[in-house]
Amino acid sequence: MKKIFLFLFISLKLFGAVVEAPIKGINDDATEVTVEVEKIDVGVSGFIVHEISQGHTTILKNAVVKSFDEKSKIAKVAISEYDALNSGALPDGKWEVKVGDMAVLAFGYTRGLLIAPNEDIYYRVTKNSKLQWVHPDIFATLLSFNGHPTPIRSDFTQMSVESSVGLVFIYLDERVYTLDAKSFNILAITDAKLEQKETNLPFYTRVPRINANWWGDGSDELEEYEPYYYELMLIANPQNKELHEILKSGSKKLKELLEEFNSGGIKHNKQKVFKPFEVFKSSEEFNSGGIKNDKQKVFKPF
Repeated sequence: MKKIFLFLFISLKLFGAVVEAPIKGINDDATEVTVEVEKIDVGVSGFIVHEISQGHTTILKNAVVKSFDEKSKIAKVAISEYDALNSGALPDGKWEVKVGDMAVLAFGYTRGLLIAPNEDIYYRVTKNSKLQWVHPDIFATLLSFNGHPTPIRSDFTQMSVESSVGLVFIYLDERVYTLDAKSFNILAITDAKLEQKETNLPFYTRVPRINANWWGDGSDELEEYEPYYYELMLIANPQNKELHEILKSGSKKLKELLEEFNSGGIKHNKQKVFKPFEVFKSSEEFNSGGIKNDKQKVFKPF
């Protein structure tokens, strides 16, 4: 058991350092940049920093590593709009990403959130680590504010932005999955053979009740721990061969989950942010058949 956790905590240390690298090139439509780094994992997120003037910088874009060539040491990084600091009180510049701007990757990787099925496993995994653990009570409070007793992808992204959490760890079936909190890409899978005596839903937290919206993604109570978190990871990591093999050798439900995913049956967008007072954009969308929600469903507010 000690060897298992020694390996786990050594692997956690590998994600601790922020990687900074100047941009070497930009593609034609400015959706991807290249940087030269000694080593980086696909799925690591961060942002692009632009120097306005000497000593003054601003964040322009979100960034996620899409590929890394070990021979050339070149990483391709997808960039997208950065909206974490939206505010009408802040100046709005028209700066564009340029060669020489800095890619800051693995930001927040010293802080992690562990999703665990019960208190015993939570403390056994976290107690000997030097990682700064953000307690799941904070995440549960965020979920309650959003009305999501079942966490969806956007909740993890929000947690990452608001609490500077770079890594999410999920304990499933005697393994710990290490994921980038924003991209949700699997960075590592580590054996951690612990006895699971009970399962708390949606995960271990001391928050007694998570408030729920009347409808929308995440508004239902989570019924099963393992299948749901496997599904979240599978959607974000469709090409991860190790995850596929684990599901293939798992329980009947996990095999069925993989089969449904491979057949195209799982397309649910876990990133969607639910808006409780969202209305139809126009009657044309409904008349054209664009809205096909099941009007037979009865929503139970309590």
